[in-house]
Amino acid sequence: MEQFFLKVSIMLVPALMAITCHEVSHGFVADKLGDDTARSMGRLTLNPLKHIDIFGTLMVFIVGVGWAKPVPVNFRNLRRPKTDMIWVAVAGPVTNFLLAVISAVAMRTIAHFAVDIPEASMAAGVLKPVAWMLAFSVYINLLLAIFNLIPVPPLDGGRVAVGLLPYRLGSALARVEPFGFIIIILLVFFTRIFDYVILPALNAMVYLLAGPQTDLVAGVTSLMMH
Repeated sequence: MEQFFLKVSIMLVPALMAITCHEVSHGFVADKLGDDTARSMGRLTLNPLKHIDIFGTLMVFIVGVGWAKPVPVNFRNLRRPKTDMIWVAVAGPVTNFLLAVISAVAMRTIAHFAVDIPEASMAAGVLKPVAWMLAFSVYINLLLAIFNLIPVPPLDGGRVAVGLLPYRLGSALARVEPFGFIIIILLVFFTRIFDYVILPALNAMVYLLAGPQTDLVAGVTSLMMH
């Protein structure tokens, strides 16, 4: 039970922020490009209660990646639907990459100043859990960004691909969307896409952002996932 509460205290805030900001960014960009659906439904807010999907949040604690309720976007309302769809879709992963960068900078700053702080001091007692939360934030934001770039609708990468492909190919890929989650489940559980694509990309990005604190990210992630 103690281990469970440790996981919740470290993972919950970074996970909710990563998922919420991801979804809000879609609605925000859509709003700027002509579709106010998300705004009219009260979804352009960082209040996680407006976006939380209970099962998707639980999956963060079970498998390390989750989701929120998708922010509604009516692509027909966009000023240039085919092109603007790309910007709306890519906003989510870009937001997660930015959050990962901010978290990594903050984590490395704390590590730099924590060197001279006694282990048993009150300051160390505060900084350690904050550093752990930032380390998990780096991990979860990079994982969400990379995972969502898989080019299968309704993932963001699939919608980007639909917007970039010629009309016929894009339309054919768009018709896959009703079966997209089935395809994604098959890819994740019955292929080696995680081992050969997602994890190598994730590890490379963690190393690039975390630098000397890469082991901290790895250690916190391993502790949280077991």
